[in-house]
Amino acid sequence: MQTIMLTYPHSVVLDELPETVAAIGFFDGVHKGHQKVIQTAVDEAKARQMQSAVITFHPHPSVVLRKDVQHVKYITPLREKQEILKRLGVDRLYVITFDKTLSALEPQDFIDHFIIDLNIKHLVSGFDFSYGHKGRGNVHTIQEHARGMFTFASVGEVKMDGEKISSTRIRELLQNGWVSKANSLLGRPLSVRGIVKEGDKRGRTIGYPTANMDVSNDALLPKVGVYAVNVLYKNEVYEGMASLGYNPTFTEDRKEPIIEVNIFDYSNDLYGEELILEWHSFIRDEEKFDSAAELVKQIEDDERRIRDFFRH
Repeated sequence: MQTIMLTYPHSVVLDELPETVAAIGFFDGVHKGHQKVIQTAVDEAKARQMQSAVITFHPHPSVVLRKDVQHVKYITPLREKQEILKRLGVDRLYVITFDKTLSALEPQDFIDHFIIDLNIKHLVSGFDFSYGHKGRGNVHTIQEHARGMFTFASVGEVKMDGEKISSTRIRELLQNGWVSKANSLLGRPLSVRGIVKEGDKRGRTIGYPTANMDVSNDALLPKVGVYAVNVLYKNEVYEGMASLGYNPTFTEDRKEPIIEVNIFDYSNDLYGEELILEWHSFIRDEEKFDSAAELVKQIEDDERRIRDFFRH
C-alpha cells in the first residue's frame, strides 16, 4: 500500500494518478462500521478493475476546530491505521492534513481538489460524512458537487446488539476497561505498539520480570488496571499480563501511567525491541499494597486467572 501525504493546495498531478475507487472518512479505530465502508470501496474497485484508496485526515479535526482540545489520543494512531488498511487490501492511502486552511474550504473546492483532482471515479462514505467549511457538504449535496465527474455511494449505520458501532462508543468502553466489548466492535483486539525501555527492574526481584513499553503519546489506552494480553514479537504470539498504571505500591509521584508486561514463559532480553500489545480482558483495578509480599500474592492470582482466560 502506498501512502501519500497531502496538504492544501497539493501538487499531485492528475495525469499521473490511476483511476481509483475511494472510501473517505476519518476512520479512527477502523471498526466494523468503517470496515464496511472500506470493503465496499475495495470490492467496487475490483469490479471496475481500478485501484482502491482510502482518503483520511490528520490530525483529528477537533484539534483545529475546538479551542478546548489541545491533543487527541487515537484508537488507531496513523501507523496502526496504515497497517490495518494494508490488511484490508487498500492500494493507496491519502492522508490530508487537517488545518485551518482546509477547514475553511468551500464544499465545492474540497471536492474539486481532493476528489476530482485525485482521479477518484467512485467515492464511498458513511451515511454521516460531511465536508467543506462548517460541514456544509454532506451525502445529500455530494452528487451536485461531483459535477458528473464521479459516482457516489453511502453506507448506512452498522449496529451490534441494536446499538450503532461508533468510535465514541468504543472510547467509552475503553474508559471503563471493557476491552472485550470494544474488541467485538472493532472486529479485532485493541492494540498498541512500543519499544521496550529500561525500567526500575523491580519485577525481577519479585519473580515477575516485566517489559516496560514506551508507547506513542497519540495512542488511546484503556482504563488503568491489570489486563490479559497477547504480545506479538517477531511473528510470534505470547500470552501475558499487563499492568497499566502508576505502580502505587512503590511509587507515589508518577504523573503518567506506564505499561509493564509480564510475558508468560519467556525470559530473553527485549530492551530496544518493538512489541505489539493486544488487550483482551480487564482483570482488576490497580491497587496499592502494604508490602511486596502482598503484591506478589496478588500477581500470582492474576497469572492464574489470565492463564485460565486464555485456556478457555
